[in-house]
Amino acid sequence: MRQEPAPLTRQLRIRRYRGHTVLELHGEIDISAALDLVPLMDAETGRPDASIVIDLRPVEFFDCSGLRLLYRARHRVVSRGGELRLVCTHPLTLRIIRVTGLARVLPPAASLAEAVGRTEAAAGSSPGSGRSGRPLPTCPD
Repeated sequence: MRQEPAPLTRQLRIRRYRGHTVLELHGEIDISAALDLVPLMDAETGRPDASIVIDLRPVEFFDCSGLRLLYRARHRVVSRGGELRLVCTHPLTLRIIRVTGLARVLPPAASLAEAVGRTEAAAGSSPGSGRSGRPLPTCPD
């Protein structure tokens, strides 16, 4: 019988899936949760050549603090030669991700299988830019 990993906090569970580290966020991702999540997520996203999937499916509320976590995670992973994928199905969270432009560089998938099955970004785009080649906002480490 397979056991689910114990949550590190109410908002975060970390597990492995097909060679990727999955950071599964839960509940309300607001400024209070973000303060708890930053050091835990930094520990995972600071590894060289990390292969990370952030799964937002269990998230019920997501604000600009959550966006900042995603931008920070992306910057840390990409700057260390890794790859970051995103899973999200909640309509309001998807809207935030699309409206802010994050979906251009971190396209949301509907499942873990879809996220890890995607091919690398189109040739010619640099790690710090979107497909348009424009720089993206980054968060400091």
